[in-house]
Amino acid sequence: MTRVHDHRHVALIVASALFMQNLDSAVLATALPAMARDLGEDPSRLGAAITSYLVALTVFIPFSSWIADRFGAKRVFMLAILVFVFSSVLCGQSQGLGELIAFRILQGLGGAMMVPVGRLLLLREVPKKDMLSAMAWLTMPALLGPVTGPPLGGVLTDLWSWRAVFWINVPIGIMGFLLVAWKIPPVAPTRPGPPDVVGLALTGAALALVMFGLETVGRHVVPEAVSWAGLALGLVAGFFAVRHCLRVPRPAVDISLLSVATFRDATVAGSLFRTGAGAVPFLIPVMLQIGFGMSAAQSGFVSFATALGAFAMKPLVRPVLKRTGFRGALVANGVLAAIGIAALSLVGPNWPSAAIFVLLAIGGLARSLQFTSLNTLAFADVPTERMSAATAFYGTVQQLTPALGVVLATAALEVSSSMAGRADLMPVDFSRGFLVAAAVVLLSVPLHARLAADAGEEVSGHKR
Repeated sequence: MTRVHDHRHVALIVASALFMQNLDSAVLATALPAMARDLGEDPSRLGAAITSYLVALTVFIPFSSWIADRFGAKRVFMLAILVFVFSSVLCGQSQGLGELIAFRILQGLGGAMMVPVGRLLLLREVPKKDMLSAMAWLTMPALLGPVTGPPLGGVLTDLWSWRAVFWINVPIGIMGFLLVAWKIPPVAPTRPGPPDVVGLALTGAALALVMFGLETVGRHVVPEAVSWAGLALGLVAGFFAVRHCLRVPRPAVDISLLSVATFRDATVAGSLFRTGAGAVPFLIPVMLQIGFGMSAAQSGFVSFATALGAFAMKPLVRPVLKRTGFRGALVANGVLAAIGIAALSLVGPNWPSAAIFVLLAIGGLARSLQFTSLNTLAFADVPTERMSAATAFYGTVQQLTPALGVVLATAALEVSSSMAGRADLMPVDFSRGFLVAAAVVLLSVPLHARLAADAGEEVSGHKR
């Protein structure tokens, strides 16, 4: 077997874990309205079931690189799959929002060790010239999760209950665990030295407190003073976390990686894009079910068009980047992605399902190109010896921003409805939510324009 085939081999197996995680997120978004009815909660508050998982991912991911180095990436990857599957079963048995959030946090612990460590298994060995191909092989099977998730989540919810959307992780996780054990060679542990406990504690506290404040402020879940105190303490902890990580030799989060221009652009500008784009998967199924009165199954079959468009774009990423380079693609496509999200504000209850489907598919094309470009650009110029720290840092940001996207979406919905003096959500509230998300996506474009014309050319193959 050639080295190229080894990369594809590992990528496809690691993608089974990404498939499970992406499927879980996709089916959950479709099932949220049914969960809200069953648990007696407001649909916008059920966003906490998504953000709690994403925040847990964000808090624990910085620890993943040290764990992988200390105990071996393959061993940690297998354990993470088991934790994810076990917590999925617990989520399916939750009797209230509090229990669901607690089990989603445990699930986030598994996901934090599963996705970045799986990516590390692949990126540690792949040459720069093969990185774009390797990332495509990694992400294409994983995209089957978002493609199949919405219709599958809708059917399972309508035929059985929302609880079934968690139980489907069991057979997928067991299959992935066996494939990893059988086909991926072991990775010897190293001696990374003691973990940066202070940095991990400060980073985790900052992220958790800020997200707690953003998730609860103005929603009367806790006293307003508690929400604002959480935000303030989180920002203070974040300040000390950054100062600490800049001073120690092996920090929990290696902020010095931001000196690499391509990594900095994918992290900073990419965060704006992911935050705006992260609002869309939450807004679409809630709009179709709460705003337009569709069933969960109908909503799922319409909203999976986004993932179908994303899947269709993957084979086109390499020729596009080779022709335009990273800067050209990120700038032009960033504008197109913002227009695609803003166009969703025009959708109304009287629109034919086919028209909504086409609009979602076109938007999925643009967002897919941007996501793949960012995920590849991030590691284009990172030295191999710093790849472990880079995957942990980038993974943290990559998981935090969708959580911010959900917070952005729920805040936009609540502000819009409260300004109109009503509690129920109406189609106009979703239109405003999409416009806010599009504006945040558009903010990333000027930052991408500052990239060098030859940024990441070894990976993209683009020659001026």
